Amino acid sequence: MREPDSANSFDDLEFYAAIGLQCGLEVHRQLATEHKLFCACPVRPYSPLYDAEILRHMRPTLSELGEYDPTALMEFKTRKQIIYRLNRDTVCTYEMDDAPPFALNRDALERALVVAIMLNLNLVDELHVARKQYLDGSIPTGFQRTCILGVGGRITVNGRRIGVRQLGLEEDACREVSDVGHTRTFLTDRLSIPLIEVVTESQARTPVEAAEFARVIRRLCHLSGVVRTGLGTVRQDVNVSIHGGSRVEIKGVPRIRQIPPLVHYEALRQKALLEAREAAKARGLGPDAFDEGDEDVTAEVRRLDHPVFSQAVAEGGRARAVVLRRCAGLLAWPLGPTRTLASEVSDRVRVVACLDRLPNIAHTDDPSLGQAWWREVRARAGAADGDAVVVVAGPRQDVATAVEEVRIRMREALAGVPRETRRALPNGETAFERVLPGPDRMYPDTDLPPVALNDDDFERARARAPAPLEEVEARWRGLGLSRAQVDALLFTDRFRLFDEALPRVRLRPTVLAYLVADFLTGLGRDGVDVGRADADLLASLYGSGTAGTLTQKEAAAQLREALSDGRHAP
Repeated sequence: MREPDSANSFDDLEFYAAIGLQCGLEVHRQLATEHKLFCACPVRPYSPLYDAEILRHMRPTLSELGEYDPTALMEFKTRKQIIYRLNRDTVCTYEMDDAPPFALNRDALERALVVAIMLNLNLVDELHVARKQYLDGSIPTGFQRTCILGVGGRITVNGRRIGVRQLGLEEDACREVSDVGHTRTFLTDRLSIPLIEVVTESQARTPVEAAEFARVIRRLCHLSGVVRTGLGTVRQDVNVSIHGGSRVEIKGVPRIRQIPPLVHYEALRQKALLEAREAAKARGLGPDAFDEGDEDVTAEVRRLDHPVFSQAVAEGGRARAVVLRRCAGLLAWPLGPTRTLASEVSDRVRVVACLDRLPNIAHTDDPSLGQAWWREVRARAGAADGDAVVVVAGPRQDVATAVEEVRIRMREALAGVPRETRRALPNGETAFERVLPGPDRMYPDTDLPPVALNDDDFERARARAPAPLEEVEARWRGLGLSRAQVDALLFTDRFRLFDEALPRVRLRPTVLAYLVADFLTGLGRDGVDVGRADADLLASLYGSGTAGTLTQKEAAAQLREALSDGRHAP
């Protein structure tokens, strides 16, 4: 099957249809409220400053049906200690789970309803708050409070009607500072800021379309005027699957331009994993191929000059070899430009066993350690010529966990594509982050009563909602603005200044759009105070009849001079 050969082919509909690509988004946007969602703590700009630290350990709990969530069990195996850095100005006892929640922030609720109306959702008339387990430590309580405001909505993307499954209102998590070994550290300045989650249906047919979904939702959120903007206020989770594969969630993508390569390489990764599964089946491999015991090879590792293993055993650690029967060559199976099946095994060892100094595994499909050394290890472990061997080294308990994870990941390779959450890598590929959560992570919150919504709530939100995005964009395009100018007006949040100034100036609309969205942004980067560039200033500069003849360059020069010397035109 022909594969796209460049970034320009991320919209190759024929190829992606052939492999059955399905892709949808979960877009998270912070709401521009003064206070947090379930307490009166203020929302402040992010800061690395903190007044105290607390230490916690997380453990899984049974769901209402008596089941454990698989993600919670995986996180428990990591034996992480979680450190929270607290700033007395931005957190209280609620965030630390030492006090019950306060009433739901009604300003956040009204803002979320505005977006729900703009998404054409069927609104609920009663909110029920649920708890969603998070045992990675990103929320000190071990769960996130969340509720659904509407379902069954739609947006329009390039003329296509795209379904919006739901919109949720929830509290944001902590910001991760570091994750080294068995210690993970968080700042709590972002914790509990009101957040909306927009979930689309998996209707993106190509990676480029997935990015377009995100751009439309971004423009809609900016037009709403109810969200926070800037770095760290928006994240996208991207859900990807292909025929025969599984849903994989690429978590926390901060920039829309990252989405196409991430979707593309994830689709190819799943395709390659399905091909590796068939190759394994052709060898007659079953789960029992990975059940044989592992062997201590600490003595062999002591004689090895290895950048990680040598130090591990010198510090009292152990090394063990896992034999994978009839798997020679499979660990080198390519899954992307720089990744193989061995990379997937290494990810599991890094995340779950916390052996995060790389390279954290050695294997026989990579002979770089020398054939003579591998002959010793093979003989010690009892491996035959057609077998693969994986070696791990580190603290005794971590190595025991690592050996188990090697076997688990190889068994998953026989099933095809595991359901998991992955993190984005700089080159567009992804790496394992955690097992994909199941439905058992959600359960009702018994600390908060239902919140009834009435006609007044809906009417206030409708009165606050702007005209539909398609109408606003069509009006601007009718004035001659390009698609890029429309995007710039919305993304820079200067569309209100454009609309307010437009009837008061004689400039061509395209020139005004350039001044407002592009030129002011550039002046701001140059250190010019652009806060004074309001509609009154623009009207004083360009309100006369001669302004209609100004070129873009001439108009920009006048605005720069006015902002530089602080004067208005007569």
